[in-house]
Amino acid sequence: MKATYRRAGWLAATAAAATMVGCSSMAFMDGATTARREVGFTAEAPPPADPEFNTEEYAHFQDNPFYRVADQPLSTFSIDVDTASYANVRRFINDGHLPPPGAVRLEEMVNYFSYDYAPPADGKPFSAAVEVRPAPWEPKHRLARIGIQGKKVEMTEAPRANLVFLIDVSGSMESADKLPLVKKCLRMLVKQLRVKDTVSIVVYAGSSGLVLPPTTGAAREAMENALDRLSAGGSTNGGEGIELAYKVAQENFVKGGVNRVILCTDGDFNVGVTSEGSLVKLIEEKRKSGVFLSVLGFGTGNYADSRMQQLADKGNGNAAYIDSVKEGRKVLVEQATGTLITIAKDVKIQVEFNPAKVAGYRLIGYENRVMANQDFNDDTKDAGEIGAGHQVTALYEIIPAGDPVPGGIVDTLKYQTPTTASGPASTELCTVKMRYKLPDGETSDRFDIAVNDPGSDAVGTPEFDFAASVAAFGMLLRNSPHKGQANWNLVLELAKGGLGRDKEGYRAEFVDLVEEAKDLQGSK
Repeated sequence: MKATYRRAGWLAATAAAATMVGCSSMAFMDGATTARREVGFTAEAPPPADPEFNTEEYAHFQDNPFYRVADQPLSTFSIDVDTASYANVRRFINDGHLPPPGAVRLEEMVNYFSYDYAPPADGKPFSAAVEVRPAPWEPKHRLARIGIQGKKVEMTEAPRANLVFLIDVSGSMESADKLPLVKKCLRMLVKQLRVKDTVSIVVYAGSSGLVLPPTTGAAREAMENALDRLSAGGSTNGGEGIELAYKVAQENFVKGGVNRVILCTDGDFNVGVTSEGSLVKLIEEKRKSGVFLSVLGFGTGNYADSRMQQLADKGNGNAAYIDSVKEGRKVLVEQATGTLITIAKDVKIQVEFNPAKVAGYRLIGYENRVMANQDFNDDTKDAGEIGAGHQVTALYEIIPAGDPVPGGIVDTLKYQTPTTASGPASTELCTVKMRYKLPDGETSDRFDIAVNDPGSDAVGTPEFDFAASVAAFGMLLRNSPHKGQANWNLVLELAKGGLGRDKEGYRAEFVDLVEEAKDLQGSK
């Protein structure tokens, strides 16, 4: 289920932002459902935009509920390294409005930030550790933080890259925060490439075309010139563009190398294969080729958030939202190897809770990544990928044994005998199990982590507190029924205590964002 976001005041704010960056509010808001020009043709004047209408799409979902361990002792989900939600939420707040609830995905908010996780030291592609402390918004509960750190790979040591930039040049990409920003960001990525790497550029509007055949890093100027020549106009045949981009990538496939399509769009596909289901099916078929997908979202007014998430998920890739040159640098320069190089795929987590210690639990976020428990051991089931140097953070709120579990009263089952752990395992809170495949593998490996409860007196580390503050921030923005005692002041207290080294200033920016959100809601 998707929600289309309509808000006249928000449109006015974004129109004002457009004026500040040098484009007309009419061009900034253009939904581009009317064809205006194809690549290489003279542009017609854009039709008047409806200032009261906005077609941004966000999936509707409910926060994960609490489960009773007696009924469901297992929790299984696919990891997610996407960060698009945080950047998009930041855009809303900076434009003077709180985001719609569907735009707030807690796991992407938390995973936007880096944490001090130990690197892998045992030959595995990633390490994992678990920290448990009292939940700041509900001190009687515990908060478990699962932290994953992917092995780092320097760009100079990375295998040869075969990249295809798939760029939406339809009319809806005309405004300054879309195609012009795409070109600036991709130029930064081109500067990171080596002589042995190749780049192709495929564009699509009403039709698609190859505007730059596979070109080596030795001809960087040719890449930059091809980007400079791009202009926006026409309707949006995204399906045709995807077909051509994968065809080019497959024809130039580098065995053992990095083979990736990088899709840059607002997601407003309106010609050809347009339905989300059909596009997802197309991407699922294409991923069998071994070509991975990165989805970079741009712009406002018609941003198709739910579609972008689905394409990245099914394309063995990741999704980011680019709202500025600074964000483009973060994704394509600072995290270039993570964006481009996959070190593990189909990564799944399953947590088994000990009924002797845990009455109930809930997974915070990952609502669209929850899997059936039997899928954990099924190597045919698709799951998330981890890029080089990427981190993944997952949080569980845990209710200790003996405390009530929200969600209503359930009668004791007549024909079931509750089981409890015995022996050394009886002191364990839970066991975290992980499965993954290597990028070119078809059979998964597994390892387990036993987790103990340090008790209600344990003090959170600054890193733990900061992750908790971001989660609490997301719960406030969503008005989550599970936010407990969370409020803006608690979020700020946790965030300021967790600023740490903050070399790039992202955590300090978060504190400012919370202050802005607090003011927007008029909360004390």
